[in-house]
Amino acid sequence: MLDAPQSYPCAVCDRPSVPRVHPGCQDRIKENLDALPSLYRQLAEALVPGRRGGDGRTATRSAPLPCSIEALDLRARGGIEGVLASWAADFYEREGWTLPQYGSVESAVSGYSGILVINLRLLCDEHPAIRELADEVRQVAGQARRVITGEAPPRKVPVACPCGRVLRVTLDTPGERCGCGQQYGHDELFRLPLAERRAA
Repeated sequence: MLDAPQSYPCAVCDRPSVPRVHPGCQDRIKENLDALPSLYRQLAEALVPGRRGGDGRTATRSAPLPCSIEALDLRARGGIEGVLASWAADFYEREGWTLPQYGSVESAVSGYSGILVINLRLLCDEHPAIRELADEVRQVAGQARRVITGEAPPRKVPVACPCGRVLRVTLDTPGERCGCGQQYGHDELFRLPLAERRAA
């Protein structure tokens, strides 16, 4: 009789997994990395000033901002590019490789996301901070999608850890570590009781 392979908590979502990172989590990281260059380009449209009414006047009573500040932050050095560059640099430094430099922010976003996608299996198998990489890439991709579509950010729900601390999670939160050291996976988070609201 063959023994079932031993499973461990996924390094990203804490669900049982034979590989270090669950295949579904690895697919989601790849999807977000693959989407970032396109999202970066689409954010250029969000930089356009507010729409005008049909008679040539602005659609609002006050003057609109010259552009979307959030879109500008995501497209500037340190936005999407900064997230990808820091993870690519960390990976290359660990491997003892020289990180390529790119001339424009757009080429850096494409280049660094490509580096991370090509090396994703190695990152998932070995990188000690793969959960943080997955979270940062998911967050920046989600933020870019919300700016492009005009969607509101996900609502945070306060849940109570048995230690008394409050964790603020969304339906998309893959897992969370409380300050007391207790680690919760996605499903475990939503089994925690709602935190009591306090009067202001």
